[in-house]
Amino acid sequence: MNRTNRTTVRAIAAAAVSLAGLGPVAAQPVRAVEIDIAAMPSGQPPAGFEFARTGKGAPAQWAVVDDPTAAKGRAIAQIGKDATDYRFPLAIYQSISAKNVEVALRFKPVSGRTDQAGGIAVRLASPNDYYVVRANALEDNVRFYRVVKGNREQIAGASAKVKSGQWHTLTLKADGDRFTVAFDGKQLFTTEDKTFAAAGKIALWTKADSVTHFEAIAVTPLP
Repeated sequence: MNRTNRTTVRAIAAAAVSLAGLGPVAAQPVRAVEIDIAAMPSGQPPAGFEFARTGKGAPAQWAVVDDPTAAKGRAIAQIGKDATDYRFPLAIYQSISAKNVEVALRFKPVSGRTDQAGGIAVRLASPNDYYVVRANALEDNVRFYRVVKGNREQIAGASAKVKSGQWHTLTLKADGDRFTVAFDGKQLFTTEDKTFAAAGKIALWTKADSVTHFEAIAVTPLP
């Protein structure tokens, strides 16, 4: 089929759709994928995740726990209490790999003497290579890092009141080289970095002996 004929065929097809009253096919909006924690058995590792650790110390320990303060009565928790300072447990969600993505969740710092932190990792290529935003109840701040070959480097941060024993919201949007962080419904900062440009996994993140609960985890792939 020559170029003229191909053009004619496309025109006829478009006209047929229009005559049928369908109009041009609209792009479908991308919807958030919300992880159904309520359907997971309590006391077991959360389904659909793999577990790893950046740094040193004991392996990560993740489980689904009953929590009456959670919206649906259950949460995903990091329950290991190894106090090694440079220990970052990861629960890596397996169903989605994305470059541009928005991840929103609620987290509750429960306990920890060395740290009480919860965070979101994106563009995770390995347990030693990713971006992470984390909120810390012992330091009252939210910080954004890149982790390169296991070395954590701060890119941006802001002060914020992070209360232990209370639920907070945390959102990280990765769009090209731009990263936007919101905490408790308020945008804290936007920053730029080009270290990791490829798609990667999403993960929950904690530090040291932080016992932290996570719920209402929504992942929205972006164009």
